[in-house]
Amino acid sequence: MSRKHLPIRLAQNPVYRTSLGAAYCGDSRDLLAQIPDDSINLVITSPPFALLREKEYGNKSQSEYVDWLVTFAELVHRKLRDDGSFVIDLGGAYERGTPVRSLYNFRVLLRFCDDVGFVLAEDFYWHNPSKLPSPIEWVNKRKLRAKDSVNTVWWFAKTAWPKANVSNVLTAYSSRMKRLLADPESFYDPAKRPSGHDISKAFGKDNGGAIPSNLLQIPNSESNGQYTTACKAVGVTPHPARFPAKLPEFFIRFLTDPGDTVLDIFAGSNTTGMVAESEGRHWFAFDERADYLAASAFRFVPKDLSIAELQVIYDRIETGDGDDLSRFSKQMKLFA
Repeated sequence: MSRKHLPIRLAQNPVYRTSLGAAYCGDSRDLLAQIPDDSINLVITSPPFALLREKEYGNKSQSEYVDWLVTFAELVHRKLRDDGSFVIDLGGAYERGTPVRSLYNFRVLLRFCDDVGFVLAEDFYWHNPSKLPSPIEWVNKRKLRAKDSVNTVWWFAKTAWPKANVSNVLTAYSSRMKRLLADPESFYDPAKRPSGHDISKAFGKDNGGAIPSNLLQIPNSESNGQYTTACKAVGVTPHPARFPAKLPEFFIRFLTDPGDTVLDIFAGSNTTGMVAESEGRHWFAFDERADYLAASAFRFVPKDLSIAELQVIYDRIETGDGDDLSRFSKQMKLFA
């Protein structure tokens, strides 16, 4: 499969394209309808959460949120390949006026499985250790609750056997494991552990890393990268709810192969597209905000562009003229 052309074309023109992907402005449901069924390998996204306070990027009230999100899931289910996956990041929320947790993210889980037809491949939990204490009322002011720093990340699939390879996302060995690998004999003890597990010399094999857990500890503290620096240079506000690159990176490596196609239906600043491009995957990014997509183009241009050049790119995309950023692909060295 060529890495220079998207394997799928939409009827609508993209607001920008790169060597491997394309970003489109509009309602994701309308854009999903243009994609052939059974063609996408992975949909990964972080939709506006069901928060009580209206955010700049738009979010539904909790009472209507689940029904609204299901309308997207029904389309995603049709567009995924049989071995495809749908990964969705959902933040926690409280009921209005009380320190009682909302169950909306669990209602999403049940509706996607019971009504849409997804299966839950695995539940993940993203711990953001850099998250500020929230919600303010219950944590900072009244001091009734601990800070909310874990999101639920549901990994859905169309069947019980989605494409997946945990060997692609191994984590670094602990210092103790490194010592065991260096000298297995000194660690081997034939006695059973209290758990009943037998620890044999086979544990001394170096597999290149440890199997990750479903608790992903990834700080979301980046504040001076290329995207935010370029936004500041041209005087535009960065997307207020960006997720860290390590989050989509984990699932893109875990659930897809080079040349596969990844889609983010609430792309925002298009972190997903940037990671997919760097990992050699084709990608689509959908968002209804032209200004957010225009700024997201800064992720695909060289760092040494002038402010005037950045402004021209932003204006072309924001006004609907579009831009082809593949001209920068050799300068980006994404696959070095």
